[in-house]
Amino acid sequence: MKQLTEVTGLPLQWMQPSARREAYELRAGDDVIATLRFRSMFGSMATAETADDCWTFKRVGIWKTRVTVRRCDADQDLAVFYNHTWQDGATLELTSGRRFLASTNTWLTRYEIKDEAGDSLLVFNIGGIFRQSAWVEIRPAAAGLAELPMLISLGWYLAVMMYQDGGAAATVAITT
Repeated sequence: MKQLTEVTGLPLQWMQPSARREAYELRAGDDVIATLRFRSMFGSMATAETADDCWTFKRVGIWKTRVTVRRCDADQDLAVFYNHTWQDGATLELTSGRRFLASTNTWLTRYEIKDEAGDSLLVFNIGGIFRQSAWVEIRPAAAGLAELPMLISLGWYLAVMMYQDGGAAATVAITT
């Protein structure tokens, strides 16, 4: 796997190689930069790997859900993502105290991560019907950001979860 710093400036795309598996790859051309794999098709636990590190993401809670971020094989949270459904966007809070903001458009086709000052760091332009994909734009403000590999992996995890939630809601609407 190549490091993210080796492909800066190249087009990056998250893609789902097989519609039958909940596994995704971040690619720069033919090179795999990161992977995201769900443990099962029905759960929220996923593992993300880059050349830099490995993390697990898991959605927890019923009414006020949040996503925990841990390094692989660690028991302590590195960060927690809080979705503010009825407010503007969401917040990722690292145990160091650093915060990042996330938001999406109405159609859930664009997902953006910003720093606390509101500077855009990452933009995910989401598409795909049978197999999910997204073009990822790393903005200049993200250059040299130590958290970038984790953010680019978590951002895609959150986009996949939104897509799954939307599919579940559509299924309920169709069957009722």
